[in-house]
Amino acid sequence: MCSAPARPVHPAPEPVPAGPVPLAARMRAVRGSAIRDLLTLTARHDVLSLAGGLPAVDLMPHERIAAATARALAAPAAVQYSETAGIGALREAVAAHESARTGRDLGPADVVVTSGSQQALDLLARATLDPGAAVVVEDPAYVGALQVFQAAGAVLHGVPVDADGMDLDALERLLDGGLRPRLVHTVASFHNPRGVTLSQQRRARLARLADRYGFLVVEDDPYGLIAFEGPPPVPVAAHGDRVARLGSASKILAPALRVGWLVAPPEVGAAVERLKQSTDLCGSALTQTVAAELLADTDWLQRHLDGLRVAYRSRARAFTAAVDEAFGDAVERSTPTGGMFCWLRFTDGRDTSALLARAIEHGVAFVPGSAFAVHDPLTSALRCSFATYPEPVLQDAVRRLARAAAPSTASSTATAS
Repeated sequence: MCSAPARPVHPAPEPVPAGPVPLAARMRAVRGSAIRDLLTLTARHDVLSLAGGLPAVDLMPHERIAAATARALAAPAAVQYSETAGIGALREAVAAHESARTGRDLGPADVVVTSGSQQALDLLARATLDPGAAVVVEDPAYVGALQVFQAAGAVLHGVPVDADGMDLDALERLLDGGLRPRLVHTVASFHNPRGVTLSQQRRARLARLADRYGFLVVEDDPYGLIAFEGPPPVPVAAHGDRVARLGSASKILAPALRVGWLVAPPEVGAAVERLKQSTDLCGSALTQTVAAELLADTDWLQRHLDGLRVAYRSRARAFTAAVDEAFGDAVERSTPTGGMFCWLRFTDGRDTSALLARAIEHGVAFVPGSAFAVHDPLTSALRCSFATYPEPVLQDAVRRLARAAAPSTASSTATAS
């Protein structure tokens, strides 16, 4: 009889010492959000926070949301699982809204509803990017976009932003030099953090560049409907097909609804929907039902948006006037024409990250420019949101910031007034 060959004897593996649970290598590239980190600190009652892009609670349609919620709870489908791409009524309302904005004939099948537009951006990145893929972002950039693209393992290429939005001459130089990005991300309307708006000429040119070089434009548009004067800007998607639009109800209705959406080329939308199945199966049918009612009531929505625009315009003017009075030539600032943000820069080059600690001692907070930096360190800049508070509180916040920035307070501690 033949005996079976002896099995090789392998030494027992050495035990692994106990320690922190190992994380994926890609996490090393994902930096935290300075804005999210600040929210805990600035939730203190004694700190006026100009840091987060928080819509004004007093301007949210509480009664209308409550009534719509009561009606939704009477429908069994509103408390059940729903389609991954979103309930039909909301997709229909968004399709009608986006068709009017872009001049394109869109239907419910063109819309994927997500848990806020941040989830749409994350799913889009996962659907289109392999590790090492090139992505163009604005510099300074929206922090949430930086986190998403870093998590996807993308290689980021920053393009400067000027008074007319993304510098397309700089972008085209990169493209002519051989860069072939998979995505070009832009907050084209009332930019976060700079507050500027991409000109219509540049929007059309960006769509042409997308066609010529084969990239997808990611048009992140949570603020486009909050234009202080005149109609909202015509989207980039009105000028070409290679555009994925991200929208949100957070800034115009209420963040707690967690309703966002994506409208993109069919193959992209289908991929995002498949990924969403593995992420959360579906969103909340309850909050989607509420959002659908409010977005579909176009007369009411228009009146509500008109009120938001008037209120935010007044707050922006009060904030910028207070900045001019308190700082004069020591600070250069943007002039908001919509949205929620004002970008400031100290002309003496001071480090706003260092200033933040003193500002919090004086009871006010902002986001240092370095939080949004891609290439340019932006150490002397800061972003402030004027949306959260009424005018008198904004004026008080600017006075606190001015006291924190005064030379006499640089080495001393003061208490907030």
